[in-house]
Amino acid sequence: MTDLAKRKAIVIEALTKAFNDRDFSVLEAWWSPDYIQHNPFIPGKRAGLRRYVVPLPRERRNEHGRAFAEGDFVIVHGRYVGGDGKPLVAADIFRFENDKVIEHWDVLQEEVPAAETQAGHPMFTKD
Repeated sequence: MTDLAKRKAIVIEALTKAFNDRDFSVLEAWWSPDYIQHNPFIPGKRAGLRRYVVPLPRERRNEHGRAFAEGDFVIVHGRYVGGDGKPLVAADIFRFENDKVIEHWDVLQEEVPAAETQAGHPMFTKD
């Protein structure tokens, strides 16, 4: 497995385990304890991400679509669904340093059903 493929696999595994299974061992394994969080609603560092996810409704889940990797960066097009929150389509951007996630940005947008969009296309697809 190439470094880029490995990094994509790490990020997808982490999103799935942390958000869907509430298994935070993957954060311990692959996130720097001091990683930099740019989402204004999530506390900093690895511990802050865990504190953010733990109280979310168990039904709140991450679905990932395409993942892209270049250099030290991985971008995952995904969506957060379920629970009491509106579905959010996301571009999550992760930066690696020494095989650990050191930094995260995201761009989030409330999902609009395809039938309500001007072009009639969904905002998110899994393939």
